[in-house]
Amino acid sequence: MRSLIALVAITLTIWSEWMPAPTASYFANEWLRDHFIRLHASSQPESRLALVDIDENSLTTIGPWPWPRERIAELLEKLLGSYNVRGVALDMVFPEPGDAAGDTRLAMLAQHGPVVLAQAFDYSAQPLPVRVGQIAGGSPVEGNVTAPKATGFIGNHAGLAQAGHIGNIGFVPDEDGMIRRLPVLTLFEGRLYPTLSKALRDCCATNDHYGVNSDQQRFKRIPFEREWSAYTVVPAAAILNQSAPPAVLQGRLVVVGSSALGLTDRVSTPLLASTPGMLVHAAALSSILDEEAGLAPSPWPGRWIATIFTVLVALMAAYTFPRLAAVANVALLVLASLLWLGLAYVINPHDANFSTTAPLAANLFLLAVAVPFDWQLAQRKSRQLLGTLRQYVADAVVDELLRRDLKDPLTPQRLNVTTLIADMEGYTGQVESLTMEEAAQLTRDFLACLTKPVLDKHGTLDKFTGDGLVAFWGAPLPIDDHADLALDAAQEIVEAVRRFSQERQREGKKPLRVRIGIQSGIAMAGDFGTSSRSIYTAVGDSVNVASRLEQLAREFPHDIIVGQGTAERAKRHALKYLGEKLLRGKEHPTRLYTLESVE
Repeated sequence: MRSLIALVAITLTIWSEWMPAPTASYFANEWLRDHFIRLHASSQPESRLALVDIDENSLTTIGPWPWPRERIAELLEKLLGSYNVRGVALDMVFPEPGDAAGDTRLAMLAQHGPVVLAQAFDYSAQPLPVRVGQIAGGSPVEGNVTAPKATGFIGNHAGLAQAGHIGNIGFVPDEDGMIRRLPVLTLFEGRLYPTLSKALRDCCATNDHYGVNSDQQRFKRIPFEREWSAYTVVPAAAILNQSAPPAVLQGRLVVVGSSALGLTDRVSTPLLASTPGMLVHAAALSSILDEEAGLAPSPWPGRWIATIFTVLVALMAAYTFPRLAAVANVALLVLASLLWLGLAYVINPHDANFSTTAPLAANLFLLAVAVPFDWQLAQRKSRQLLGTLRQYVADAVVDELLRRDLKDPLTPQRLNVTTLIADMEGYTGQVESLTMEEAAQLTRDFLACLTKPVLDKHGTLDKFTGDGLVAFWGAPLPIDDHADLALDAAQEIVEAVRRFSQERQREGKKPLRVRIGIQSGIAMAGDFGTSSRSIYTAVGDSVNVASRLEQLAREFPHDIIVGQGTAERAKRHALKYLGEKLLRGKEHPTRLYTLESVE
């Protein structure tokens, strides 16, 4: 199941990276990219191009819009002559003729000078496509073309149809109204038309036309690498009255547009909610120039990086989720998400197509599915663990284990333990004359005398052996005074059996005697059961010695026989040395002790 969850998380990232994203996922990705763009945007001055702005002040100084065509022509002539710019692009369309002299001057400049006029294509599917003015320029289609197809246009009037350079200023905003991409090329009636920025670059560059690959033929993401303040913006009035220094514009490419609110040439971009339209074309042109100069960020495989990142997170989750608490796993996913945000921020300028949110969606899936899944498994395991532990140890020991939050207290491990083995002497003789019900009752009552002291002294009840039991201290909860606790329990067992025996004797029944063997040492303690049944026990030499000592007690008048290991570890009890005895299976004699008295 964990492997399946990890596979789904990885598949989710792969699907988000290479398949068309749903609307919510698409805009989550774009929202994050917009924030990255604003953080990345540089204020370093752009020295290769400039903007001439028909701003509010220019309209106030020169006159209201629309300006006479002679004034537009004069603006272009001064830019090309007095200011010696490399080329000019107009971010405006003239679908209707204006004053004849001005149109003639403008047509001559557009036909013979480094001037790019604009036309706007429409990409919407309408019953009656918009077709105003006359389309100009364009080039025949060659080879496989994936450029977006236009359905309509707003072109210039027929007098400007002979312009040497025409650029498209039409765009397709995203559903949220944001301009994030421009069609570098547009297909209309069998011809390709460049966007305004490409047309200006092709018009005025010294080398060949700017190449466009098949991906860019569709819609190219505008990087918006520079803030509005990074561009040189000169008011149109300062050009017309020549108050702007010539050095400000000399040798630059110029885009003429308007930031005036009254001209409604404002769009929403990742940089600003209300951006002058000419800034979009300036940003696109700046990107083209960066690519040609080798200044653009080198391409990175963002999709593959995102996929590999998700694979690593999924592998981490598969390893850590079963081992850590739910809170720790949530913290790891949060840290992984923060790490991805930092990585995506770095990748963003290098890959315009990868999904910045795909690994975040995978992390969210892991948070919503994998964390609860492992939490439920941990809860079920805890319930099983508690059920098993409560069969063997006192509630106080279980509570202490829970408080210490041990990883897996039932896992077999080598521990220093003290083992106590007790049974009834002469059990067969006791029950041979009893009915089955009386024998069962005697056994239950006798085992109760043995069990209560063990649990009261926080011992672990290993098993019942018919008429006796095996118990140990020091596992699953390691304790320092396990030897003294076992001796305490042995004393109480002897006293409990003595009282029980006295009651039976008053009823005319046979007396009872308990035999106890105790030994301390290293043993392997843990759950040695199968998948169908848990058995928590301890095995080792000290356990075997305790069993031999219990059997040896019949040879002594003492109820409790203590081995050397326990004698060495006991701190609170006085022990009496009984001598040495060679136990079965041992090569050397074992020193034997007993408690001097019952305290």
